[in-house]
Amino acid sequence: MSSVSAAGSAGLAESPRGGSGGGTTPSPARRGRSTGAGPLPYVLVAPVIVFIAGLAFVPAVFTIVQSFFTVNALDPPTRFSGLRNFRALAESDAIRSSLANTALYVVVGVVLSTVLGIVMAILLQRPFRGRSLVIAVLILPWALPGVVEGILWSGIFDPNAGLVSAVMNDVGLGGGHLLLGENRVLTIVLIELVQVWQITPLSVLLVLAALQLIPDELYEAAQIDGCSRWGAIRQITLPLARPGIAVCMVQALVATLNVFDQPYVLNGAAATGATVTMQTYFVSFQNLDFGQGYALSLFITVLTLVGSLVIVKAVYRKVEL
Repeated sequence: MSSVSAAGSAGLAESPRGGSGGGTTPSPARRGRSTGAGPLPYVLVAPVIVFIAGLAFVPAVFTIVQSFFTVNALDPPTRFSGLRNFRALAESDAIRSSLANTALYVVVGVVLSTVLGIVMAILLQRPFRGRSLVIAVLILPWALPGVVEGILWSGIFDPNAGLVSAVMNDVGLGGGHLLLGENRVLTIVLIELVQVWQITPLSVLLVLAALQLIPDELYEAAQIDGCSRWGAIRQITLPLARPGIAVCMVQALVATLNVFDQPYVLNGAAATGATVTMQTYFVSFQNLDFGQGYALSLFITVLTLVGSLVIVKAVYRKVEL
């Protein structure tokens, strides 16, 4: 017995510090294997990162460089022109008109899609029977291509057999009115309603995802304190949903700044509804002036980035529960 006790005492004396059961500290190699550290994960992910970076940055760099060159199939060869492309765009009446149109598209689209997204997300916040079906149906307009939506709504806006004309005739306003192409503001608002119909489902999902992170205990505490439903929305829901609302507004801004399908299908190349993105197509592929097309694309990109940063700075707030 004395020999066994001595051996046990020697084993305890040789054990490292901090061990609760006399275990040994694992070696660095074993710790690396147990935590999964090592270069292998980074090697496996590297091709995807390189592909995504190339897909994003190579066209961007190419566009930036080519926007300072004269790239015109009718005026070869390609040569450096400095800011000539940007000056030509600034002096173009068509570009200035399309910028004003695009500004109206952005205002109508961002405001309507954000307000509708918040309202519908609040209605869908609490589980109810059939909510999954409602969300599935809600996603359908977002899943449709813009060209298909333009074709569908062109029938609705048809002055002879369209739904809007029929309703106007039934209420005594007289049918057969040409809604698109005559009045600039009315044309833009009606076309943007079509795009709002497309982008609002994504706005709803983004805001709804933010609402799902709000604990129910906050609403229960507010109800105990006598807070009304509207008071809970104003003091709990909207402040805590600001990250989702910011993302919702950014995606609406990107979509409306780059709108092309709906105006082109519903109104063609008419100046009453032409956008900056449409002018990029006209300048590049109708005038064959790719240098100015690159310059206008660069301008739209910078405008999108600046607008997105302004929205994030103004709306986004970090939420800590």
